[in-house]
Amino acid sequence: MARRPSGLTNAGAAGATAEPVTRKIPSPSALRPLLSRMRPYRVQIALAAVALLVSAGITLAFPLVVRYLLDAAFVRANAPALNRIALILAGLFAAQGLLNFGQVWVLTAAAERIVAKLRDDLFAHLIRLSPGFFTERRSGELTSRLATDVTLLQSVMTYQATELSRQVLFLLGGVVMLTLTHPQLTITTLAVVPVIVGTAWLFGRALKKASTGVQDRVADAMGSADEAFAQIRTVQSFTREVVEARRFSTQLRDVVIAAVRRAKIRGAFFGVITFCAFGGVVIVLWQGGRLVLARELTPGALVEFLFYAFFVAAAVGSLASLFGNYQEAVGAAHRVFELLATTPTVVDPVTPVALPRPVRGDVRFEHVTFAYGPELPTVLHDVTFHIAPGEVVALVGPSGAGKTTVASLITRFWDVPNGTVTLDGIDVRRLSLLDLRGAVGLVPQDPALFSGTVRDNIAYARPDASDHDVIAAARAAHAWEFIERLPDRLETRVGERGVKLSGGQRQRIAIARVFLKDPAVVVLDEATSSLDSESERLVNSAMEHLLTGRSTLIIAHRLSTVRRADRLLVLDGGRIVEEGSHAELLAGQGVYARLYRVQYPEEAAAT
Repeated sequence: MARRPSGLTNAGAAGATAEPVTRKIPSPSALRPLLSRMRPYRVQIALAAVALLVSAGITLAFPLVVRYLLDAAFVRANAPALNRIALILAGLFAAQGLLNFGQVWVLTAAAERIVAKLRDDLFAHLIRLSPGFFTERRSGELTSRLATDVTLLQSVMTYQATELSRQVLFLLGGVVMLTLTHPQLTITTLAVVPVIVGTAWLFGRALKKASTGVQDRVADAMGSADEAFAQIRTVQSFTREVVEARRFSTQLRDVVIAAVRRAKIRGAFFGVITFCAFGGVVIVLWQGGRLVLARELTPGALVEFLFYAFFVAAAVGSLASLFGNYQEAVGAAHRVFELLATTPTVVDPVTPVALPRPVRGDVRFEHVTFAYGPELPTVLHDVTFHIAPGEVVALVGPSGAGKTTVASLITRFWDVPNGTVTLDGIDVRRLSLLDLRGAVGLVPQDPALFSGTVRDNIAYARPDASDHDVIAAARAAHAWEFIERLPDRLETRVGERGVKLSGGQRQRIAIARVFLKDPAVVVLDEATSSLDSESERLVNSAMEHLLTGRSTLIIAHRLSTVRRADRLLVLDGGRIVEEGSHAELLAGQGVYARLYRVQYPEEAAAT
């Protein structure tokens, strides 16, 4: 199955650049935008931090209490003291359980709201980006960013942030208590720290790069799967299931290879750190045992010291693990906030001009020259034409002549770098996108329906429309004829992309949607080119009603659909080469006559 070309980027009309082969490793500063999103929840985060601090303090107090418990039992043989200390321990752990519950509850609730708002903002931002952006990025990749990468950030704000804080407190508190218990043993215990820090520094960059590579390959694989699902009929009609499955398997193998490489780096990282940390504990045990034999330490003090040593060792090991997760989070944050920082190439003007009401529908192209990028071929060359209010103009020409580009420029999906496009005498770049696109109705060659009901799809133009208005629009589009035969009529679900409907039915739903929108300008972009004769007849009948009283641009490759036009424009090689009525152009023996003879040889011979 052919893949979508990646020659265009979100530079749009202003420029196009290829995606770089090498990826920049994201810096830790990529998490800063996430911190700014946490500010509205600073009270909840502060409460969770206090709960965490007190809970960690209780944990750090545990070895000290155990010391007194053991000394009361083995050194002083004091049973009442032993009982009191045991009750104190039980009370401390009960308080710690309540604190842990509150901390997890408050922090998770805040993190869920932050992540939901981040996903909401990311989706709202992506949906507003210019079409050029989506010619470069596959939808599967973007949904992977919305799901996988944002989930990684959620993990950072809940489990990882909590554990990082907890382990830092254990490390610092453990070092302080070690020093207070026995300074000489503390020096032995902390001798391993520089080795661990150096190991973390050496492995950190490689782990960050490996983690970013895994996420990128997962996004690529999900993009391919999404593309195959979206084109499932094409895949199956060409019996390419095995090829697509093999392609996906290859990409999954790339994911596995990258993940295994990351696992090797992480495994070596953790192995070295574990050996250093617990090797240090063995030395402490040996040296502490000698101090007990020399009666310089009580058994309770040695156990206390060992507890704190284990706290420090476990904290160092956990921080190493969290460091690896942190590198993954940095990569995820970089990708998410990079998308949020992407600016659309088509934006509202700072001070938009109000479109006069009612909109007359006067459309002009004046000396428009357009290319999709500075290094790409020019699509339109000095194109000038006029559609008067209520006039029906057809734009015809061979494939690749630039017809659909003209439709995209009217709706300002791309901006014109040279020349002007005006609506009612106002440059479309000076109008708000809401005004401009609200005044233009587009019926594409392959209308995209959503997976909801028939009513949802027709009312997409006006979600607040009544059933009466929806039915009226459906009748005008000759869609009610088949809708009333559906199992649930307007409430019938059409399936993803409208797969439960035929091409002609989808097209009439699209026309009904434009009827409900009631625009001043209608653009029909190859609206009947893929239909059979009966469907074409019904759609043409619907379009006859739609075009009444509206300025219309009919873009067509099949010339049978353009005879209703008041005037025909012939576009060839990006230039308007002919203009006139059907009869005039047919008599002129130019491009239009040649196209007509190819499509209708018998009729052309008769004339």
